[in-house]
Amino acid sequence: MNKELKIIQKEPIAAIATPVGEGGIAVIRVSGNEAIAKVNRAFDGKDLRDQKSHTVHFGNIIDQSGKVIDEVLVTLFHSPRSYTGEETVEISCHGGVLVTQQVLETILELNIRSAEPGEFTQRAFLNGKMELSQAEAVADLIHAKSKKALDAAHQQLEGRLGEHIKTFRQQIIDATAMVELELDFIEEDVEFANKEELEELLMDLDKEIDNLLSTYEAGRLVKHGVKTVFIGLPNAGKSTLLNTLVGKDRAIVTEIAGTTRDTIDVDWSYDGLLFKLIDTAGLRETEDVIEAEGVRRSQKAFEEADLAVYLKDLSKPFAPEEREDLGGFQKKAGDTPFVLVGTKKDIELEKEEERLDYDLKISALEGEKIEELKKLMKQRALENKHYDASSLLVTSSRHRDALLKAQEHVRSALQALDRGMTGDFLSIDLRAALNELGTITGEITNEDVLDSIFSRFCIGK
Repeated sequence: MNKELKIIQKEPIAAIATPVGEGGIAVIRVSGNEAIAKVNRAFDGKDLRDQKSHTVHFGNIIDQSGKVIDEVLVTLFHSPRSYTGEETVEISCHGGVLVTQQVLETILELNIRSAEPGEFTQRAFLNGKMELSQAEAVADLIHAKSKKALDAAHQQLEGRLGEHIKTFRQQIIDATAMVELELDFIEEDVEFANKEELEELLMDLDKEIDNLLSTYEAGRLVKHGVKTVFIGLPNAGKSTLLNTLVGKDRAIVTEIAGTTRDTIDVDWSYDGLLFKLIDTAGLRETEDVIEAEGVRRSQKAFEEADLAVYLKDLSKPFAPEEREDLGGFQKKAGDTPFVLVGTKKDIELEKEEERLDYDLKISALEGEKIEELKKLMKQRALENKHYDASSLLVTSSRHRDALLKAQEHVRSALQALDRGMTGDFLSIDLRAALNELGTITGEITNEDVLDSIFSRFCIGK
């Protein structure tokens, strides 16, 4: 922790920091100027103003009339040794919805206002307690739905992305210094910038940024989940497979064609990776308006998929319309991973009229080859993605866009250097690259960006 941080003590704010609902305990966080002194006015116990930081005290929260609202434990954090860097108090009360709200209302009556979403973390960033990329990782940590998403958020929270960005910025600063120092002595015809050394530095930087950018596709899937679409003719076994994978009857299964009329989305995790499974309406021509809309949505879901799983019923002959559908989907898939699965293997026809190159044949009802399918789905989802469980992943589109822009400026500087352009042109691109990288860590930012980032946080964090 940097003890030389200049902490800005803003007006005190308060919010419930734990999920709303019934539980053993709830925590109300208060942070800001004179937070301890203000809370002390509603605390019947030790004088909180005289207590040391990082101590816990038992007592009662009382309203202005002296009525006891609840027995609580109060934890004190003196500035700058707190999450926000400000004076901070955390009140642990009983976890009922009503009692928690009453404690919060009592605190708000002390000239303390309700916190906005993400305001505590925003103050932590503004007070230099963390970089902007680390602040964003807090939200990722809270909303992580899989082990791998949690690991990626932890890496960013630890500052690994920030370390890379600092290294990149220092390289650019060094390059800019060489160029601009030469500009200062241009009339003396003194050359400080070694062109070969400068070119090598910028080429190395371009490659390093490229390596980091190559992790984004895997990072996106880890953070948001793999959008996996089950497609095929009616009664191909899509709903049965979905139910088998998630372990419960999430989709209705009947022998009636057209039972599934809309897409059904279910989150499912396998080996630490989140899959967003989408059961679609069976693909067929229909005059039923509702079913036709379901088919249209199925087509749209396929177009947006990260992984497409086409199911063919092995108990039925290969119909002409199915041949056309399968070929069309395989062609439309393009770079999207495509898995061809034969279903109902337990009642497969003895002889298929047309042999297909199946990736796997399964029986969802009997559980046959389901484990193999799970492994195949994960393998295909991460196929051709730069993924290593221990490596840093770029998971934010904001970070990716900033890296892309920085890389464009680095490459523009390289072109200017190759054309023998003067240092002032190089300097413009290098400074622009520096600014783009600074937006990732928050060294360069604006109020609109901060509002956009922190508005996605939950209240109390």
